[in-house]
Amino acid sequence: MTQNTTSLLLAIVFLVLAIVLARLIFKRKSEEPQAKFRRVSKAYLSDFLIPDGQGGEIHIEHAMLCPRGIVIADIKDIAGNIFGSDAMQDWTVITGKSRFTFANPQNGLFDRTAAVAHLLPELPVKGYIAFTERGKFTKGLPGHVVGLDELVKELAAEFKSGGEAMDAYWPSWEKLRDEAVVAQVGRLIQD
Repeated sequence: MTQNTTSLLLAIVFLVLAIVLARLIFKRKSEEPQAKFRRVSKAYLSDFLIPDGQGGEIHIEHAMLCPRGIVIADIKDIAGNIFGSDAMQDWTVITGKSRFTFANPQNGLFDRTAAVAHLLPELPVKGYIAFTERGKFTKGLPGHVVGLDELVKELAAEFKSGGEAMDAYWPSWEKLRDEAVVAQVGRLIQD
């Protein structure tokens, strides 16, 4: 084998390894929120309805049993620069070519969090609007807004050290799971 052939083979092997590594990194980064949430919680439910405490039902997008209690998360995958605050009724998204508004999502989150807290008054309930990395808040984050990846990192760190708290929360989680009804728009995912 000549030196040129050996160099070519090494370059091909290096290129293949680089492609495989890039795919693994991209796959991990683009992993579905459900898979991320399952990894950082003791139990997980998705797309379900529970009583709202006022005679109706309310939809919960994601619920997790974590050391901090029950974590409710609404995922927003909106691309562009997002301008919103706690006090603003409508938030604005500006991309290079367009501009649109959407209702402040925190109000719905407050209702969902209150419904879970009403159902499980003995348990801490935290709610978050988690935006994917495609959206940027250039003027700062509103109170209950987090980056999806940030939330997952926080929950992962707590998950490693918070087993006892989650065991104590388990009976309440079972009550939530028992009250959950599969939403017609989704399916119940549980561990």
